[in-house]
Amino acid sequence: MVIGASRVRLHLPGCASLKEKRSRLKPLLTRLPREFNLAVAEVGLNDVWQSAEIALVTVVNGDAGLAHSLLERAVAWIEPHYPDMLVVESEIELR
Repeated sequence: MVIGASRVRLHLPGCASLKEKRSRLKPLLTRLPREFNLAVAEVGLNDVWQSAEIALVTVVNGDAGLAHSLLERAVAWIEPHYPDMLVVESEIELR
C-alpha cells in the first residue's frame, strides 16, 4: 500500500479577514475530495488572511506512480477552477 501526501501553499489575494479566507477555502476543501477521492484539510497558516496551507492525502494499492500522478493532477487542477487562488508551492511525499 502506498500513501501519498501533498502539502500545498496557496495565496488568496484580496482577503481582508479570516472569515473571508474560510469562505473562499471551503468550496475548494469540499470539491477536491469529490473530484479526486482525496482527504483534504487546512494544515497551516491558519491565522494569516491571504495565505493558506492545505494537505491532500491519498492511499493507493501498490502503485507509487499512480499516487504521485493523482496528487500532481489535483494540485494542477486548483488554479484553473479557482482563479482567485494561486498555488505558491507544493510538495509530494510518498510512503
